Order: sequence, then structure tokens, then C-alpha cells
Amino acid sequence: MLPRWSRATTYLYKVAQQGNTTIGRHFSASSCRIYSNVAAAAELPVDSAGKAANPPEVNLNKMFWSKPCSLALAPDSPLRIEEPKYEGIKYIIFKLLLFYSKQSTFIRGANVVYRRITSQVDKTTIYNVFRLEKTFKTTFSLLVLHMWLCLRRFKQEGKDGVEFGQYLYEIYNHDVELRVSKAGVNLLLSKWMKDLEKIFYGNIVAYDSALLPQAKQHELENVLWRNVFSDDGSSIPNDVGLRAAQAMSRYVRRESNCLSLTDKEALFSGNFMFTSLNSLNKSLKKEQQN
Repeated sequence: MLPRWSRATTYLYKVAQQGNTTIGRHFSASSCRIYSNVAAAAELPVDSAGKAANPPEVNLNKMFWSKPCSLALAPDSPLRIEEPKYEGIKYIIFKLLLFYSKQSTFIRGANVVYRRITSQVDKTTIYNVFRLEKTFKTTFSLLVLHMWLCLRRFKQEGKDGVEFGQYLYEIYNHDVELRVSKAGVNLLLSKWMKDLEKIFYGNIVAYDSALLPQAKQHELENVLWRNVFSDDGSSIPNDVGLRAAQAMSRYVRRESNCLSLTDKEALFSGNFMFTSLNSLNKSLKKEQQN
């Protein structure tokens, strides 16, 4: 994965040099940084006197130890997405139009699931909690990670889960292409997408291997470090970077177990939510202040 990222960021940096400021912001800095530099470069809030304040940091060692639970939304949750219920002539028309076919139902569900993924990945909270700078690389890496969590769970549902996962992957792939275009890449887009596809499947294989019973003790956090945190293939440092990788490893294991406890109906309809990092972040900060 790392050589491909190096080639990709080098290419995007050249595009930035030709005048694309968006690419410059997203890639020129991140292509040569390692995690410790990124964490140190994060912006600090400013107090009333105009000086940088030191916000209370969450103790990563205390995060993601709680017992896994189902991620399914409550029946009365305002976040639920319900299938439209037509009656009479409308029902007949929509049925003739294959609205209620298995394929159409799966596609609608996959769209909802993907919105759940992007809702978790696009919010600043996940970057703040894990001390990540928000760049295309980190966002893409987190997208792949959460896609893997979902695809892994859907595979447990057999043939239907595999079919559903294919629709989910197609939606993801289209979204990534839009994100790449939005970042300013118009030339050699197909080559760039092929590189991202190789990275995607490489990450999936690495995550699957890291959760095997015979995997080494710290394999998952090492894989997460390489795929999400590090830009140069460096080993995990014995500082905040290590704590962040360990915390993300616990987060991934817990979300995987939570998804396993989530029922099929909630999964295929998209009526589930990943663990809210925002509420968890606030509660831990409150504990530290007391």
C-alpha cells in the first residue's frame, strides 16, 4: 500500500504545483509527514486573550473498553429510515416497476448503509479523537476501514449478504470517484481509481488477517498504523501515536462485535449507527474534569 500512496501523493502534489490549491492543502503537507508531526501541527483553540489554549485531551487509554452491544436504532428513533408503504393502485404500480424487488430493496438499503459510514467518517470528531489530520488520505483510509467492517458483517449473512455488499461497494466506488474529482484530479482519473482499488483490497486482506485467531498479538494495531496513521511506513512510536493506534484497534474490535450483535433487518435496512464518538468524547472529558 505504501508505495502506491507515495506515487499517488507525488502525482497530486504536482497537480497542486500547477495551481490547484485544494490539492495543495490536502496532499502537499501530508505526503512527507509522519503521525507525530501531524499531531503536533494540529490547530489549538484560541482563548479570549488571543493565545492558544490547551484543551483537555481525552485519555485514549480509557476509551473503547465497554461491552459490545447491538448498533440497531430503536423503533422510535428519529434517525430510522423506513420503507415507503404504498397501498391500492400506488402499490400495484410500484410493484410493477419492481420497486419491491430484492435488487431494488438491497440498493436502497445499501445507500442508507453507506450514508451511515460517511456520517461516521466525515465528522471531525473521529479525527480529533484519534489525533488525525483530515486529509484525503486519512478520510479514504477511514472509509475503507468502515467499509471493511460492514462487508465483513454482511458476509456472515451468506449469499444475500455478499450480494448486498456488492451494491454497497459500487456506491462506495462511485463516491470515491466523486471525492477524487472534487479534490482536483481530472487527468488520469481511471489510473488513480485503479490504484485506490488496489489499496482498498490490500487493506481488506490485511484487516481480515489481523483478526484471525493465529494473528500476532498487536497485528491489528500495526496494520491500522500503516494504513491510517503513517505516511512513510515508520514503526509505531512510543508516544501518543501508539496510544491512538491501540485505541483505534479497540474501537475496530468493539464495532466489529457490535455489528455481529446487530440483527439482519437493521443491517439490510441501514437502521443502525456506529458508536457515537462525539458523546463518548464528551463523557470522558467530563470525567477527567471532575
